[in-house]
Amino acid sequence: MISLGKTGFIVLVLSLTAVSGWGKTIFVCEGCPVQTINQAYDLAQPGDTVLVKSGTYACVNLELKKPITVLGEQGAILDGQSEGYILKILADNVTISGLKFINAGRSYTKDFAAIYSSRANNFVITNNTIIDPFFGILLEKSHKGLVENNTVLSDRVREDDSGNGIHGWHCSKLRIKNNELSGLRDGIYLEFVEESVIQNNNSHGNIRYGLHFMFSNHDDYIENTFRDNGAGVAVMFSKFIQMRRNHFVQNWGTASYGLLLKEIYDAEVEENKFQQNTVGIFLEGSTRINYRKNRFERNGWAIKVSGGCYTNIFSQNDFVSNSFDVSYNSKMNDNKFEGNYWSSYSGYDLDKDNIGDVPYRPVKLFSYVVNRTPETIILLRSLFVDIINFSERVSPVFTPDNLVDNAPAMKSITNDSN
Repeated sequence: MISLGKTGFIVLVLSLTAVSGWGKTIFVCEGCPVQTINQAYDLAQPGDTVLVKSGTYACVNLELKKPITVLGEQGAILDGQSEGYILKILADNVTISGLKFINAGRSYTKDFAAIYSSRANNFVITNNTIIDPFFGILLEKSHKGLVENNTVLSDRVREDDSGNGIHGWHCSKLRIKNNELSGLRDGIYLEFVEESVIQNNNSHGNIRYGLHFMFSNHDDYIENTFRDNGAGVAVMFSKFIQMRRNHFVQNWGTASYGLLLKEIYDAEVEENKFQQNTVGIFLEGSTRINYRKNRFERNGWAIKVSGGCYTNIFSQNDFVSNSFDVSYNSKMNDNKFEGNYWSSYSGYDLDKDNIGDVPYRPVKLFSYVVNRTPETIILLRSLFVDIINFSERVSPVFTPDNLVDNAPAMKSITNDSN
């Protein structure tokens, strides 16, 4: 939880109460006339602020059905006593900020959460810390909300015993920004979420995905970091997606990847970094996507293309020190590679225009072999592999003969060696 300091906290209180209509402030503390959150809520009128002083307060399934603000001073803790939800937002214009949540309920039949929102609009959830929840922040049919600067931490090791850090279902116009999520099933999970921005979140060490979204269109994912998750980021059955300046790093495993795109259409994947993943990007059934100015560095496979991927354009990307730059499972190709930098390119540039004079074929025969017989990976650095790759490059038989970069860049485009 971010400490604002005394002055900053007062400014926050004033600004939030100004938004809610300059209502009165109800103080909650052990020595105050109001000693519980429930008492304060009962006394509050629309537009009021409940200010929780430092201390631990029992709070189970408290339903917020009025437009109020609930603020916590540093050290204010709400204890769900492992019984169910802690706070439930069931009204528009509710703000929750500055609180620590512990002991939310856990169930195999109900999605208990520390903070739950249902059919609410214009809500604000900021600067909270949530420890070992089932679900951290669960949003259902809620719109125009801000979820910012929250920390959701757990140490679960099984998917069936854990929920998601931030979970959105049938929502729109969300702003999910600057949150830290770790040790959960999925850091962020979105389903049927439209016109939303997910920006500058740090999702790491989660059991399954750092980010997982399905059936979610017209969304922007910007400047997030997804590190050391079970399988990186999964994007399924969505269209009109913007993914820019994200960092996918160290997502390792036998079935892991930085980014999985399945049945994705009309998207932009630009200026992202894919570093030290088993697979940088795995494509399946994804069409009309522009991949531009991304950096693929020290991955097992930079890009793996499966069936049904058409009219994608890969341009001005850096492929640096990957075991395999591009892998295909078919001889057919309807995608374009042009103007990329390939660290394994050995051509020349006689006219000094920084464009290689010899086209580059990024698909190696050995990647085709490994796709069909994974055990052959032990031969990766052998002379035998160099020979078969050379023979296939001279006369393509198994790899797509039209998959070629006719204008390979001679210098790195992203100029990033980190």
